[in-house]
Amino acid sequence: MKIALAQLNYHVGNFESNTNKIIDHIIKAKNHGADLVVFAELCVCGYPSRDFLEFDEFIGLCDDAAKKIAEVCIDIACIVGLPTPNHKTEGKDLSNSAYFIENGKVKAVVNKALLPNYDVFDEYRYFEPSTEFSCIEFKGKRIALTICEDLWNTIENPLYVTRPMDTLIHQDPHVMINIAASPFAYNHDEERIEILSDNASRYKLPLLYVNHVGAQTELIFDGGSLVFDNTGKLIDEMPYFEESLAYYTLNEDNTLSFDHPTTIKTQRPGDIEQIYQGIILGIRDYFYKSGFKQAILGLSGGIDSAVVCALAAEALGPQNVMAVLLPSRFSTDHSLKDAQDLVDNLGCKHEIVPIKSITEAFETALNPQFDGLPFNIAEENIQSRSRAVLLMAMCNKFGYILLNTSNKSEAAVGYGTLYGDMCGGISVIGDVYKTQVFELARYINRDKEIIPVNSIIKPPSAELRPDQKDTDSLPEYDVLDKILAEYIENRCSSAEIIRMGYDEATVKRVIKLTNSAEHKRYQTPPILRVSPKAFGMGRRMPIVGKYLS
Repeated sequence: MKIALAQLNYHVGNFESNTNKIIDHIIKAKNHGADLVVFAELCVCGYPSRDFLEFDEFIGLCDDAAKKIAEVCIDIACIVGLPTPNHKTEGKDLSNSAYFIENGKVKAVVNKALLPNYDVFDEYRYFEPSTEFSCIEFKGKRIALTICEDLWNTIENPLYVTRPMDTLIHQDPHVMINIAASPFAYNHDEERIEILSDNASRYKLPLLYVNHVGAQTELIFDGGSLVFDNTGKLIDEMPYFEESLAYYTLNEDNTLSFDHPTTIKTQRPGDIEQIYQGIILGIRDYFYKSGFKQAILGLSGGIDSAVVCALAAEALGPQNVMAVLLPSRFSTDHSLKDAQDLVDNLGCKHEIVPIKSITEAFETALNPQFDGLPFNIAEENIQSRSRAVLLMAMCNKFGYILLNTSNKSEAAVGYGTLYGDMCGGISVIGDVYKTQVFELARYINRDKEIIPVNSIIKPPSAELRPDQKDTDSLPEYDVLDKILAEYIENRCSSAEIIRMGYDEATVKRVIKLTNSAEHKRYQTPPILRVSPKAFGMGRRMPIVGKYLS
């Protein structure tokens, strides 16, 4: 039996595009002699559809799409994922389902049993977990079909009380197939391989796994579909961050073989390389799927905006990126030169709009209220908000989307101005710590200098007052980022972090700043998720909570 794995980029709610893409690949697979073509979890509607799933019309459109797919599925079978109504009175109204379609008809329906509701996942909000498990008979073989999380309960601390494969294995399947919507994080590829390999070896069955690729707002899907033999050995690994269609043969002895050269990575890509690829895909899909083509950002000459500008130019093409230099009376000449050198290196468009007279006008207007009071954060933030007003005006006039350039370290401790440098349509590096931003800059410069070296080596500064440095307000970033990672990613308490050897006063101050800034993060744009724990939908904290503050 020849099986095709279709690793594709879907668009939430775009039924016409998703259906046509699925049909095109059914035809391709059929012309290539495939007996079965496998698509990803909830591919018909895209993932995650969130509260679109609460609309009956949306579920009806999923069913209409499945019927169109079935019409072309002749002399070949396919597996597609979609939400379906739960016809039982008890429980949620929907199931997260997979259709097995053969010769124009749905021959079997498999419903997901293990519904994640941690981190970015919220499936139990919509779906009823399945309690019934049956193999699919096809061409003399029995297929144990599961959906994503259904194979993830083999971990040391199981999240669920059942394992679907423990039931399916008693039906003597010949092969496991798992369809998934598994989001990207820079450490997730190795975790995936370990979990899926454990399943193949545990049940002594070959395993084919197909994942989404592409981005849906903040969630990035990296593809990397996988194939294992019945010992748990990885025998093929599909490309990351791109669409792909690959073919495998399930032989009479239930071994898997394939004709194409294996693409198994002999060396796993590093975190920064993966972050780079993920962000490029995230920017590209955010614009394409939103119907926009051109980005704008404020370019300061600092490392954050330089990295964002370079990433945007790579993702969208430099001709579609407008970098605006917005010097204030505190901007240094070398910062302006660094910004100018960057746009020259990239070839993107740019404008220079000084804000000195604008901020002075605001300060003059506020003279009656501010008279006799010292210059402080109020005047600093007027500069940042003046820049945001100008950038948003250009968005309105020319149809740009504003890229937010705040990094994760700044977002964590609130080192940014609401309605100023924290505004934007999408946050590009809001899940990248400052120390990682430096690494990302060096990666961007791996072949030639794109980001000026001075932007990388000079002390970071917001340049909102004379001789300002980030370290005037914050610990050194190499210390700050380690504390933040322990608190945010590893969920360690202040006491635990202090026991690791960090200065007690610094730890308590950092955690207090982080908790106090929750109201700011609540109002920021969606952040492209590249880490195991990003700000946004995957980290839900009370704004006025006092714990650890």
